[in-house]
Amino acid sequence: MFKDFYRKYLSGNIVSKFIFANVLLYVFLLLIGVFSMLFNIPGVANTVLSFLEFPASFVRFVSRPWTLFTYMFVHAGVWHLLWNMMALYLFGRIFLSFYSARQFVGTYIIGGLSGAVLYAVAYNAFPYFAPIVGVSRLVGASAALMAIVVAAAVRSPQYRINLFLIGSVRLSTLAVAVVIISFLMLSGDNAGGNFAHLGGAFAGWFIAYLLNKGVDVVSSILKPWEWLVSLFKRTRAPKRTHFNYVRGGRNADYEYNARRRAENAEVDRILEKIKQGGYASLSEEEKRVLFEASSR
Repeated sequence: MFKDFYRKYLSGNIVSKFIFANVLLYVFLLLIGVFSMLFNIPGVANTVLSFLEFPASFVRFVSRPWTLFTYMFVHAGVWHLLWNMMALYLFGRIFLSFYSARQFVGTYIIGGLSGAVLYAVAYNAFPYFAPIVGVSRLVGASAALMAIVVAAAVRSPQYRINLFLIGSVRLSTLAVAVVIISFLMLSGDNAGGNFAHLGGAFAGWFIAYLLNKGVDVVSSILKPWEWLVSLFKRTRAPKRTHFNYVRGGRNADYEYNARRRAENAEVDRILEKIKQGGYASLSEEEKRVLFEASSR
C-alpha cells in the first residue's frame, strides 16, 4: 500500500504532491493524538500542533518563526482538509493550464505568507481582537488556495467552470464573489481566516499582474529555497563508480575470449580424465589447474 502511494506521489503533478503533503501531515497529527490517548499522555497532540500553527501574537511568533510556512499545511479537522484539498485539486489544475509548476509552488507559498501577515497585522491592529490575540492561531491552506484561484482568474478571466447547483460561471466572477464573501464575513466567527483569505487573494492578483507585465516575482522568492534543495542534493549524491578500462579494443576482447575457451577446454579434459582413472591419476600440474578453476 505504501509503495502504491509513493508511486502515485512520484507520478503525480505538483498539485497532487501538495495535496499529499497536506493529507500526510494531517494523518501524522491524528496518529500522535491516538498514541497520546493510548499511553495516557494528554496534551501531546496539542503541543505538537502548537509548534505548527501560526500565532497571532508577535511575541509568540518570534519564538516559532517557522510557523509562517508550516501553518499552510495544517488543518483543523477532516472537513476543513477535505474542502480545501478538493478546491486545490480543481483550481490547481486550472492554474497549471496557464502557469508552470514552479509558479504554482511560488504562488502557493507567497499566498500563504501574505495571508498570515495580514492575519497577524489585523489581530494586533484592531481593538476588537485585543482580548484574544494571545490565544489565536491560524491553520489551513485557504490563503494559499485563494492566491491560486485569483492568479488563474487574472490570467484567464473568461475561463468557465461548472459548479454544482449553480452551473457554468466565469472564473473571474467566482474569484470576485469569493473575495467579497470573505470581506463580508470579517464580522463572523472566522474573522481571522477571512483576513488570511484576503491576504492570499491580494498576493494572487499581484503575482499574476506582475507576470502579465513580464516580471516573475516567483523566481525571486524561490531562489533561496532552490539553492538549499540543490545544496542538500549535492551533499547526499551517491558516489560514482569508476571503471578501469583495458586498452586494446576488439583485439583485447578476442584474446581474452580465446584464453577463457582454452582454460575451459583444459578443465573439461581433466574432469574427463578423473572419470576414467580417478583423482589419483592426475599430475600435480593438472591438480593445480583444477584447484584454480574451482576457486574462480
